[in-house]
Amino acid sequence: MEIVTKRFLLRDFNKEDETAFFAYHADPKYAQFCTPEEVAPSHTRELLRLFEQWATERPRLNYQLAIVDRRSTEELIGCAGLRREGYNADRAELGIELAPQFWGRYAYTIEIGKALIEFGFQELGLKEIQGVSVSGNVRVVRLAQRYGFVVVGTKPGSDWINERGWHQIEWQLTRDSWENLSAITW
Repeated sequence: MEIVTKRFLLRDFNKEDETAFFAYHADPKYAQFCTPEEVAPSHTRELLRLFEQWATERPRLNYQLAIVDRRSTEELIGCAGLRREGYNADRAELGIELAPQFWGRYAYTIEIGKALIEFGFQELGLKEIQGVSVSGNVRVVRLAQRYGFVVVGTKPGSDWINERGWHQIEWQLTRDSWENLSAITW
């Protein structure tokens, strides 16, 4: 599975990605939006196992792909995906994470997110893409708004989210609204 953009290749994970994946999951900047359990090496190992399992499932419901920079030595800079498990066949959840050293760099997430959204609507036939973010992660809030996502709900988060005065935001992007926005801005 591969999605190619101008600068990036989104593909299934391989063994060579493990070191970089573990490294950025252990970065304190990355950890600020995670529970301690989510940045534990055992959890990171389980995620890689889960991504490998998803890549072999038929029919494939979940796409969690390594993001590598095509302009360099194919360095892993993060991962992103569309996950349909637990949703109707025409819906999925979008998720994008970059290693902290790539946060705010040259519209990386804009390019990656656009490619995944187009893949979801055009190749998977989705009618709706959803997302969940933490209100304290203002980069994600701005990104969701840029793509045309609208807030469809908020809810209290887990204890660590509430302790910071944050909440969870639920987002939605329909195919129709994406197509209307794409005609204007992309």
